[in-house]
Amino acid sequence: MTTTPSSPAEPAVFPRTPSTRARDLVAQVAELGPTFAERAARYDREASFPYENWEDLAAIGFLGLCIPERYGGLGADFTTYALVAEEIGRHCGSTALTFNMHTATCLLVGQVVDELALPPAEAAVVEERRQRLYADVLTKGTIHAQPFSEGLSGRATTGVATTATPVDGGYLVRGRKIFASLSEAAGIHDIVCLVPGDDRIRFMGVPADADGLSIVGDWDPLGMRGTVSKTLVFEDVFVPADNEWLPPGVFDQVAARWPFFYMTLSFAYLGVCRAVMDFTRSYLRGEIDGSSRAGNDQKRAVWAEMQVRHAAARALALQVLGRVRVDPDPDEVALAWSSMVTTMETAPELASMAIRACGGRSILRPLPLERFYRDARCGATMLPWSVEVCLDRLGRHGLVDGEETFA
Repeated sequence: MTTTPSSPAEPAVFPRTPSTRARDLVAQVAELGPTFAERAARYDREASFPYENWEDLAAIGFLGLCIPERYGGLGADFTTYALVAEEIGRHCGSTALTFNMHTATCLLVGQVVDELALPPAEAAVVEERRQRLYADVLTKGTIHAQPFSEGLSGRATTGVATTATPVDGGYLVRGRKIFASLSEAAGIHDIVCLVPGDDRIRFMGVPADADGLSIVGDWDPLGMRGTVSKTLVFEDVFVPADNEWLPPGVFDQVAARWPFFYMTLSFAYLGVCRAVMDFTRSYLRGEIDGSSRAGNDQKRAVWAEMQVRHAAARALALQVLGRVRVDPDPDEVALAWSSMVTTMETAPELASMAIRACGGRSILRPLPLERFYRDARCGATMLPWSVEVCLDRLGRHGLVDGEETFA
């Protein structure tokens, strides 16, 4: 059994949405929402990748959501992406989280790098390589993943043990990436790595069918089970030089000068928050089982508190989105850390409160609330801006001089 939001079913767009275009894009995803929600239970039960949802997104051109219009994409910027991701997450958390990995690459080599204002020679390299990357996405349906994590550090540019040794025509990559979302679905795995003897981070795309690349381990997690985030092992995998999407060291600049990039995961969890709110409202109104609890004062009190928590998390995220820019000041980045903590902690808190408000029967399958709870609980651990990391940085911000590190 699945549920849809109570009428009126409005897309999850803040009234001060930056543009009509953003509203239109979110509305397109909202139309797919009931279908995504219908499939979500199966992906969760089987821990299987949401291929059908991705096919639906591709059919409306959303593989190119954040590819600029001059290359044939839909031209969504970072803020518009955030709103779209929230709406996807409202209906299927695993689809939103995996869609993030693909879209983040398109944003990284597009809007983010353009705002860095690279020197002409470096900008020319980016231009030549992203033209091919974008063309493959738009004409071949190539899906990109971003398996960055190695479990060695809570920072974006440290703890990278994967190496890329220069050889004729490219590199031989050795190492492993854990929690590699889209491990079995992506056509290109965009990794961070190091050339031996050079401390500049490299960002390059490893073809999924390359010799020496293997996918290992089981996948049976608590939540976000449809992401299928197994471990990738690279054993002298050849990567063509032209698949180094950014010049050496540019990724380090992104981490230092465009740190909002690391917020992208949180927007999927804002969507999970919205899913919890939708379900709770429908359940308490009796729209699911025909038994209204809307007159119960205790349940109304919990529902009221849920609205406050959700509104606060969303308002903070939207405030940060209004400040997104290159070279932010430390207070703006601290606000982004605060938003990450708030979103990632509010999501499971809302799910827990929903269980309390709705009662024991609400956690029985096939109702989706228990899945929302499990999905929501996973967000706090996701690096590099996990709750633990963000709280550590917030604890230093304003108190410890000379230790401002955004990534």
